[in-house]
Amino acid sequence: MGFIRDIFFYPIKFLLAFILHYEHPKAEIPQGLEQRIKVFLLHHFLNFGLGLAKVLDKAGLCYEHDVLRFLVDGIPPQKTNKLLIKNVMFNNLTVRIYQPKVPSAGLRRGIVYCHGGVGRFGSINAYERVCRYICRNSDSVVASVEYRLAPEHPFPAQFDDCLAATIHFMRTAEDYGVDPSRVIVCGDSSGGTIAATVCQALVDRTDLPKVRGQILIYPFLQAADFNLPSYQQNEDAPVLLKSRTLDFGFKYLNLDLSLIDDLLRGAHIPESLRQKYSKWLSPDNLPKEFKTRGYKSPQLAPCKEEVYALAQSFIGATFSPLLAEDAIIRQLPDSFILTCEYDVLRDDGLLYKKRLEDNGVRVTWCHLSDGFHGVLFAVDYGILSFKAGCRGIDRTVNFIKTL
Repeated sequence: MGFIRDIFFYPIKFLLAFILHYEHPKAEIPQGLEQRIKVFLLHHFLNFGLGLAKVLDKAGLCYEHDVLRFLVDGIPPQKTNKLLIKNVMFNNLTVRIYQPKVPSAGLRRGIVYCHGGVGRFGSINAYERVCRYICRNSDSVVASVEYRLAPEHPFPAQFDDCLAATIHFMRTAEDYGVDPSRVIVCGDSSGGTIAATVCQALVDRTDLPKVRGQILIYPFLQAADFNLPSYQQNEDAPVLLKSRTLDFGFKYLNLDLSLIDDLLRGAHIPESLRQKYSKWLSPDNLPKEFKTRGYKSPQLAPCKEEVYALAQSFIGATFSPLLAEDAIIRQLPDSFILTCEYDVLRDDGLLYKKRLEDNGVRVTWCHLSDGFHGVLFAVDYGILSFKAGCRGIDRTVNFIKTL
């Protein structure tokens, strides 16, 4: 029996150890999280998936991003008889339309959904449950955009596609039973980045109705400062560790990973821009309660011109909408921002909230004190859902109903 066990189980044990060697960052499950065991399991499943993707990539069997796309797509939901769901083409873009079957007395709200996935994975299939939930519970029409992904389609193709889809939807809104003056742009994580930049790109358009609202769910909003309190406090908090954030972002932009240390030390920002950005990114702009878990002012390195030259592609407003000028910010629509306490991106959302409010934009803020990055993604997954995520998406729906 021992011999059979050795033949059977030791190779499996070796394979698992080999895979986790490639993706086994330390992580601390914060005490403030509910359902900590479930978070623990999710974190290690993600580690295994990322490790497997890297092993298969190194072996030349498939690309890392292809494995991640397969895993993130998840389990298809059951068919529903409550919604009309169909794929349509907006010029050359696939967009999935979700419409309530119940007739409406008038035109409905429309929501353009930009999914997360750091521009490299995620899809309309992966976000099927989220979009169904929003459509069903807000009585709105949802248009989920299947934008092109990197590395096959480098940044900013993702923004370009979502902007084009939003414009097309606004121009053809009535074809889908939508009031073109009640179109909302929504996104989570990197999709929140895209949603914010789409809204900024449309503020000066006189040939279109104004966007009615923007919904930014734990968004990435700036690449100038990776030492904000949330980056320090949640450096090892699952699922989006600080190291993973930089790794994903660099691969999205096809940058040399050896430059990560320069970004962490601020060597990509010249002194003139540091002074300009400080009024928007200073930790002094954060409420005191978000610094109680610890914050140490970083020692920044002098700017390296060669690093700054590369950085100009991602500190511009298309990748870092938090750094847009006030003339743009003050024209933005009513906004909903969701942040999570145990998320490295928490302070991006908090600082954008302040910028919007300082410029006279009405903001509804939802903070999940027991939330972590990606917590809404598991909505409608039954026992795999998180209580914080369910509260967060319900608050999102409540905001939609006010518009």
